[in-house]
Amino acid sequence: MPLPRPVRERCREFLAVDGQIRYIFPASARGGGAGFLFVVTDDRIAVLSTGSLGRSRPDGVWGSYPRGTRLGPVETGGGASFEFAGASFELDDEYVPVLNAADAEVFARDSLPRDPLPDL
Repeated sequence: MPLPRPVRERCREFLAVDGQIRYIFPASARGGGAGFLFVVTDDRIAVLSTGSLGRSRPDGVWGSYPRGTRLGPVETGGGASFEFAGASFELDDEYVPVLNAADAEVFARDSLPRDPLPDL
């Protein structure tokens, strides 16, 4: 499920991102607690902290990484989780395809579906 436009706009304002946000998904620290928004642009992966009360309002930048940094793989036994930048995160199953697509765009471009309307 895509995150609502207001969440995307808060991220854009918070990071002063001029480029296109390609992917965005919420995650939490493994075992509960702090929430995060992973914002993938054309050249960066920004991890915004949201605190423990909600996942829709960023309150700080946890980290910023080059776009060539791999997000996955996602472990799916006992809930979806992944390791990133030395930390463990959990995410809802519905966002696993978003994380996988973000990685595939950089690391497995041939696995992405072809654009059905390449001339637009």
